Amino acid sequence: MIGGFVLASLIAVVGAAVSWPNVGFAQRVATASVGGGNLITIPTPAGDKYQQITVIDPELRSMSVYHIELSTGEITLKSVRKIYWDLQIDDFNATSPLPREVRSILEQK
Repeated sequence: MIGGFVLASLIAVVGAAVSWPNVGFAQRVATASVGGGNLITIPTPAGDKYQQITVIDPELRSMSVYHIELSTGEITLKSVRKIYWDLQIDDFNATSPLPREVRSILEQK
């Protein structure tokens, strides 16, 4: 049941993204209420053939990525991931100053 709501929300976002051709992608972040929760959807171009839609569920702390083929409208699920543990990491692939270094500097003042 919820899967149908997610798919319907995804289709609505794709339709809105296609109908707003003059608006930058960064300005098209949308939220959709699904089963009492809010989904964040982020459309992004993915080359000449695809539109990418990233769907984030803040309540479940998970995200999924879909590719929509522009010529056919076919939707393909590319990836799903729970991000809870990712969000527990203090830094990853970071360069100096690391967050703990900045904190140390600020605490010394």
